[in-house]
This record gives sequence, structure tokens and C-alpha cells, in this order.
Amino acid sequence: MIVGLGNPGPEHAQTRHNAGFRFIDALVEQAGARWSVDSKLFGETAKVDIAGQPVWLLKPATFMNLSGKSVTAAQRFWKIEPEETLLAHDELDLPPGVARLKFDGGHGGQNGLRDTIRLLGHGRFHRLRIGIGHPGHKDRVVPWVLGRASKDDDVLIGHAVNDAIDVLPLAVKGDFSEAMKRLHTPK
Repeated sequence: MIVGLGNPGPEHAQTRHNAGFRFIDALVEQAGARWSVDSKLFGETAKVDIAGQPVWLLKPATFMNLSGKSVTAAQRFWKIEPEETLLAHDELDLPPGVARLKFDGGHGGQNGLRDTIRLLGHGRFHRLRIGIGHPGHKDRVVPWVLGRASKDDDVLIGHAVNDAIDVLPLAVKGDFSEAMKRLHTPK
């Protein structure tokens, strides 16, 4: 299962915090799939084929700080282990244009990860960290993540999303090492 994290609603659609939604929406569009609302999973779902394998996609309809409710409901319903789950999210500690894969760890202040870890009791799931840059001071973080990226940063975030989609077949096949090597190696 691949989950894109973000905030619902048109007022949040173009914000940095919705980098995870941007990734999952691009994946659905590329696959020619369609979203369906699934109220029991508190979000929208789609099913796509990646590297010859069926993969469930989830876009929580909850706000970011309640994302875990949707993630854990989908894991239970589809009988998917956390270790078989990838959460795509915005990452302050990476510059725009950079995406990184990671397994396990803490939430790093990201509220969607925080809620998911709280409900699971651990952080043993995969993450796709999409760089949005940092505003420079902790007091400016909230307006930064809830604001729109500059035109240049928006283009770079789009490149990071595309780079991540390019290595996704390797990750789905279980070759995370090669996916990470390709995604993390500067071009």
C-alpha cells in the first residue's frame, strides 16, 4: 500500500504540506486510475499495477494530524502489514528537488507520521520524504508548510515526485536498496 499524506480541501491543494498528495495523485494519473471515496477507510482509494503487482493507493480525507486513522484502517481492512506500507510526505529537512526513501524511524515533527506512529505503536514502515526546504527558523515552519512554494521550488518538487515515481517499481519488487541508490544518487 502507498499512502500520500496531505490536507484535504482546495485551500490546501497547492501547499508544500501536500507534497504527499501531489506524489500519489501523479501516480494515479500516470497509471490512468481513478480515485474512489471509501468512507470506511476515511479517504480515497485506487488500485494500480506497479511492476506487475497490484498496489492499493490511499489518500486520507482526514487532516494531516489525523492521517493515522485512515492509514491503520486501510492496513486492517486490506490486511497489509506496516512493513508493506509506504507513506509519502513533505520533508522540511530536504531541499526542494530532493526525494529520499527510508524505512523505520521517528516522525521528525511531521504530524501525519506522528499520528500513524502513535496508532501503530512503532515506525516500522517505509517513507518517501519529498523535500520542501526549511524557512530558516522554527517560528516560520507552520506558515511555510501551509503556504505555496515559489514557482522555482514548485518545479523542483515536481522533479522530485517524478524521480520517486521512476524508482517505485524497484521498491514494489522489494529492491529498496537499488531504489534508494538510484533516487539518492545526484544526477
